[in-house]
Amino acid sequence: MNASANNLPQQLRMTSSGFTLIELMVTIAVLAIIAGIAAPSISNQLANQRVKSTTATLANALKEAKNESLIRRQEIEVSYDNTSNTIKLKINASGGTKDEINTYQYDAKSTINSTGTEIEFKPNKTADDMIFTICDSNTSISPRQITVSKIGIITGQLGVTC
Repeated sequence: MNASANNLPQQLRMTSSGFTLIELMVTIAVLAIIAGIAAPSISNQLANQRVKSTTATLANALKEAKNESLIRRQEIEVSYDNTSNTIKLKINASGGTKDEINTYQYDAKSTINSTGTEIEFKPNKTADDMIFTICDSNTSISPRQITVSKIGIITGQLGVTC
């Protein structure tokens, strides 16, 4: 026969309800182990996302500079600064100065390396030949690369080294 909890005396019902301390400790230990296994994977995912985001930001800045040089019929310069994490588009103004057209921000944990410090897009649909490599502070992440050809074609690839 199966006795239900309602047929037990009041004192027995009160002592058998709830979880024991050992059950709670085992549950918390299992959750801690699961969290410990998942944490490195999450940090790698975040670093991958940072590199993708910085790559997309740089590619958008380069495409905008290419289009602006065609529209304005002037040379557009793209430069980056890893200390302030900015990408700047500039145009030659009167008096030899350069006016800023647009500024892009990228993540502080990402760095951009290239074969030069600035690239110019010309109105005749040409550009300086340059390779940009986007790296992250997490060195286990695969860097990305953006290549700009002499005829202004912007391409990206994965799996390069910093």
